[in-house]
Amino acid sequence: MVKQETVYMAIKMLSKQSHYPVSVLCEIAKINRSAYYKWLHRKKSQNELQNENLLILIKEAYEEKDGILGYRQITIKLRREHNLKVNYKRIYRLMKIVGLKSVCRKKKYNYLKSTPEVTAENVLNRDFKAENIFEKWLTDITEFKYGDGKKAYLSAILDLGDRSIVSYVIGHSNNNALVFETFDLAVAAYPNVKPIFHSDRGFQYTSKIFKSKLDKAGMIQSMSRVSRCIDNGPMEGFWGILKSEMYYLHKFNDYESLKKAIEAYIDYYNNKRYQKRLNCMTPLEYRRYLLGISS
Repeated sequence: MVKQETVYMAIKMLSKQSHYPVSVLCEIAKINRSAYYKWLHRKKSQNELQNENLLILIKEAYEEKDGILGYRQITIKLRREHNLKVNYKRIYRLMKIVGLKSVCRKKKYNYLKSTPEVTAENVLNRDFKAENIFEKWLTDITEFKYGDGKKAYLSAILDLGDRSIVSYVIGHSNNNALVFETFDLAVAAYPNVKPIFHSDRGFQYTSKIFKSKLDKAGMIQSMSRVSRCIDNGPMEGFWGILKSEMYYLHKFNDYESLKKAIEAYIDYYNNKRYQKRLNCMTPLEYRRYLLGISS
């Protein structure tokens, strides 16, 4: 009975929103039109009415961010913004009925080989849990293409305590200046913190100049092992989220439009994107919670 009701609901939504003929949909679903119309005009249960209202909110949430939200993110959004007590399975089932699925794509990995001047042990050792902010910072660089094969680069630092992006710099070149400026911005914003600072073995992070910056700031340097991107897993995860929820969904013809899109997404990620691991808060909301600051 539940399965049949699911089919009826799908026919109703598709005929209403996509203007497919009911007769064709019934034929595809192998049900009688009379049975569908009988169901359509019956007295609706409280549960059905709730599902119809949920579908409206689900569709609004889905379209608000161009389809990047999956059922988990939408569930959290409905709980937080509409104070609804709904579980993930229900939202998943309703989204499946109307054919809504996150448009996100998996990221591709790029690797740069370098001859290090300085190396460090993997102090972090894949311990990605942090009780507080400023305990552990991760960093990395990722590449974007725009226009006719031109490239832009994003350097960022992520705090494992609240998963926020502490600082970032976008540039035309993957060079020392990109990384050094990202680090300097983070230190200027938080001059007295001394986290473990973890990176891969890219040439910027293994330079003597960068090591001197870390020593001056009193931070402990940590590096991933060779060809082990999982050692920097949360940072790689952020690149995947950013690219699947923003970059892969659009075509960028020039540097400025790409730069603005990256800046807008990082602002969205830090301030509006709920995370289950953060008690369904946004990164900066969770930061205020850890610091005991009321919003």
